[in-house]
Amino acid sequence: QVQLVESGGGLVQPGGSLRLSCLASGFTLASYRVGWFRQVPGKEHEAVSCISDSDSSDGSTYYADAVKGRFTISRDNTKNTVYLQMNSLNPEDTAVYYCAALFGPGDVCWAPMYNYWGQGTQVTVSS
Repeated sequence: QVQLVESGGGLVQPGGSLRLSCLASGFTLASYRVGWFRQVPGKEHEAVSCISDSDSSDGSTYYADAVKGRFTISRDNTKNTVYLQMNSLNPEDTAVYYCAALFGPGDVCWAPMYNYWGQGTQVTVSS
């Protein structure tokens, strides 16, 4: 069964850090582009960061302007996991964060193209 499971969300104070994990089961995540997207009530999924597959590319990454310099996406193919390290968090980062996967090469970071999704993990930044 193909499954993505996010973990690592929670409540953090402004300026704090969290690391989100996206664990895949039922398929080899290295062959997939993986993205982190976030959503707040009433809005569409917003692209946060994406990483290309490991099989055919150099693992290029994309970051939304709002998170550049603060967030880092990475892979550990031995653990079939993609991470999102989030530093210097601010209240505007509060959202449900989803990881998603799409088979094959490329670096598009657009939610409608991704066909495997996790259940989401809540990130709340508040004092």
